Amino acid sequence: MKILVPVKRVVDHEIRVRVKPDGSGLDESGLRYAMNPFDEIALEEALRLREAGICSEIVIASCGDAAVQDTLRHGLALGADRAIRIDTPVTLQPLGVAKLLKALALQEAPQLILMGKQATDSDAAQTGPMLAAMLGWPQGCFASALSVKADRVEVRREIDGGLETLSLSLPALVTTDLRLNLPRFVTLANTMKARRKTIELMPAESFGVDFMPRLRVLRSEAPPERLPGEMLDSVSALAGRLKPFLADAEAQA
Repeated sequence: MKILVPVKRVVDHEIRVRVKPDGSGLDESGLRYAMNPFDEIALEEALRLREAGICSEIVIASCGDAAVQDTLRHGLALGADRAIRIDTPVTLQPLGVAKLLKALALQEAPQLILMGKQATDSDAAQTGPMLAAMLGWPQGCFASALSVKADRVEVRREIDGGLETLSLSLPALVTTDLRLNLPRFVTLANTMKARRKTIELMPAESFGVDFMPRLRVLRSEAPPERLPGEMLDSVSALAGRLKPFLADAEAQA
């Protein structure tokens, strides 16, 4: 079985981002980038399937300019067999990424696509479902457990009413949630080996699809600062503080 794992370069989730004073976007000075945490979970699950003898090849892919090379090398250091960079200077949106990944999937012919449920920069959670729809594949989103049996993959996902288990025929697409696994650490030796591995380069234009952005960001704004909390000594004190708010709510009702 070949598994395709799309990965994305995002701002490290431990870094606090700032909006430019003119609202034109994020201030990228001094930022540190990393692999999207949900994609790292997807790659870890692919590695575990290979260790179990179910998967024979893991291919990671990312769309972007030369800056995404480090993300792909991190994936190679974790244990991916091959890395592909779909080269484009365009800042892609979910639909464009899905179109490019569809063309790549038709070329690579994987039996399973594992990818993060969303990226931590946009939180759109759109690329996976769009890609599955374009390919006409069954999909299991927000997977918290996964098992491959013969020509099917079983996906357990958390829903409002509890847990739901889906049985998908292969080929299929699965998006991963945080509770699926805990990704491994990269060793220094594997990091050094990954630097010598070749990353396959494919120009985005060679796929013959329209991936240009269709949405335009008008303005970016930082969320309002939260007021500091207050510790109260008793429930009666809390009730006293809440009483005026309840009175106002009743007056407005």
